[in-house]
Amino acid sequence: MSVIDAMRASLAALDPVRIDVIDDSARHAGHAGARSGGGHFMLTIVSPRFAGLRTMARHRLVYDALGPLMKREIHALGITAKTPDEK
Repeated sequence: MSVIDAMRASLAALDPVRIDVIDDSARHAGHAGARSGGGHFMLTIVSPRFAGLRTMARHRLVYDALGPLMKREIHALGITAKTPDEK
């Protein structure tokens, strides 16, 4: 299973209506974190579970859902987390 597939599977716990993941690792070749094998990703996730939550709480939910992937497979993660009502 690819890292992106593993991310999607883990994030399913947040009942997303949309997940877009971009692997930006190639732009960071030679970066210290890239040497350890962790990738750089940009994530856009839309979920009703984010309703009423501030940005930090939304990010915490994402990090919790990704769990162990954040320790090895993911070195850096840019997150855009919105509710279905937000544009």
